Amino acid sequence: MILFAGFASGVNAQSLEQAKKLYNDGSYEEAKPAFEKLVGQSPHNSSYNLWYGVCCYETGEWEPAEKYLLIARDRKVAEASRYLANIYTVQYRFEEAVEMWESYIEQMRKKKEPAEAFEQQLAQVEKLQRMKEKTEDVQVIDSLVVDKEQFLSAYFLNEDCGKMESFGAHFGLSEAPATAVYVNPKGDQAYYARPSENGRYALYTHSRLMDAWSDEKPVFPSDTAENNYPFVLGDGLTLYFASKGNGSIGGYDLFVTRYNIHNASYLAPEQMGMPFNSPANDYLMVVDEVKGAGWFASDRNQPEGKVCIYLFIPDESRRRLENSGNDDWLRQRAMLSSIRETWVSGRNYASLIQSARTPPASAEKEKKKEFELIVNDRTTYYTWNDFRSGEAKSFYEKAAGLKKQASSVADRLEEARGLYAEGSASVREQLSASILRAEKEWESLARQASEWEKRARNTENVQLKNK
Repeated sequence: MILFAGFASGVNAQSLEQAKKLYNDGSYEEAKPAFEKLVGQSPHNSSYNLWYGVCCYETGEWEPAEKYLLIARDRKVAEASRYLANIYTVQYRFEEAVEMWESYIEQMRKKKEPAEAFEQQLAQVEKLQRMKEKTEDVQVIDSLVVDKEQFLSAYFLNEDCGKMESFGAHFGLSEAPATAVYVNPKGDQAYYARPSENGRYALYTHSRLMDAWSDEKPVFPSDTAENNYPFVLGDGLTLYFASKGNGSIGGYDLFVTRYNIHNASYLAPEQMGMPFNSPANDYLMVVDEVKGAGWFASDRNQPEGKVCIYLFIPDESRRRLENSGNDDWLRQRAMLSSIRETWVSGRNYASLIQSARTPPASAEKEKKKEFELIVNDRTTYYTWNDFRSGEAKSFYEKAAGLKKQASSVADRLEEARGLYAEGSASVREQLSASILRAEKEWESLARQASEWEKRARNTENVQLKNK
């Protein structure tokens, strides 16, 4: 309150010092009104323009930030170039960002100050510029913003292409990494990521033998980069994954590789282009070859804790956009500023979007549903193949058999009770004893079925816990 009271009657040294303290403490939102007042009173002051421009930059106001930082740069303030480079990078104005970094690095060298870190930033922006020039002509037809912890809920993969599930669900863990596991259509091969010996996530695969998952193997034995979010195409050879290494342009980037059956290893990963990749985190590319649709996740332009799931039409040829010299158009396509701009004129995507939004084989799953067993709060089984423990499966088979017998007895009991209600006194007398026997038989069968089901559930949970 003292700061703003001071500005009401004119700027003084004490108010300026308060504003600078807020600035140095990182309280840019609080410092911004003071510097806005200052720069209004002294529009050519290089320091005021820098400070106000940085406050706008830190609060996400790119347009005024650029305006005032340019004024500061014209007045030879070195720091202005660094912030302008960051603004231009976010806006995909990479050529201008390169110019700003080069200017800043030159000034650092003149002052004989270390510039290695900024040279790395320059190299990164130059790579972004080259990638922008190779932007792919992909049709992104829908998008959905979800909580990052629930991002798998937006992937509706057809069962014929396998299934995506959380790490916790796959391994039967209540506390588990917030990552994804891909299981192939046969249900006997899974790909996932977990922390390796160096603390970074690494990709692994394991096989299902009988009723247990085993034979874990690293996908990239010699790769020390952080790799995560795997998905394998129907050919069983093409692997999509996300990596923070392998030349990533920012956070996780999407990569694709193929398994070489001749030497039993994967080829060198190929980095996906823009708009799939961005300076933000981009991960979990999944392609549904049955539906003819694909998804990938990105936290670009998203608040903390949110992620956008983009739906696109896969194109094996991965055609590049033909740049007609309109750099702004190419920039917008590269940064995916509008998904509508990627659509083919006159094409209706409604049916494809509807298909992609359909939960995994919702109708087919009901046909395949053999029973419903709630194993624990997080896991429910619907088919015999869901069991990890052979012993638990045999216990539940006994429970299912007893339930079937109990159901048959219940049907006879219901019929007898109907006859009893409509019958004469003599008929009721004849039916009374048989109804009592049937009731006792049903109670016994139901109790035994419940006991065997409990044993099956307990045994299965032990198996899940030990995995």
